[in-house]
Amino acid sequence: MSQPVSPPPTSNHLETVVSKKREFSWQVAANLFVSFKYAWCGISYAFQTQRNFRIHVVICVVALGLSIFLRLKAVEIAVISITSGLVLALELLNTAIESVVDLTVKQAYHELAKIAKDCAAGAVLISACVAVLVAIALLFPPLLTLILSAF
Repeated sequence: MSQPVSPPPTSNHLETVVSKKREFSWQVAANLFVSFKYAWCGISYAFQTQRNFRIHVVICVVALGLSIFLRLKAVEIAVISITSGLVLALELLNTAIESVVDLTVKQAYHELAKIAKDCAAGAVLISACVAVLVAIALLFPPLLTLILSAF
C-alpha cells in the first residue's frame, strides 16, 4: 500500500525566492550572459531551498580540499571533481523534476508522481554512493599514510 506524498512546505520565504528570482524565467535568454544568469539562479535556488544540495556542496568542497592537501595527482583530482560535479548536477535535476511533478499534480497524491520523484532521488543516491567509493579509493590511502607517519 502506497504512502501519500506529504505536501511541500509552504513558506513565504520560499515563495518570495521563487517569484523574485524566476519572474522572467519563461523568456528565452537574449544572450549568453543572461543564460548564465538563469543557470546561476537555478543553482542559487537549489542552495537556498534544498538541504541535500547544501550537504553535497560541503562534501564536495571537503573532498577537493583534501585532494589538494594530500597532493593527489591531477587526474585523481579530476576524477573526484567529475564525480562530485555529477552528484551536484543530478541533485539539480532531481529538484527540477520534483518541482515539475509538484506543479503538475498540485497537492494531490499520484502513484506516477511518486515514481518520478523516487527515481530522480534514486539517481542522486547512486551517484553519491559512487562518489563516496571514488573518494575512499583515492583519498583513503594517502590519508592513512599521513596519519601513520604522524605516529
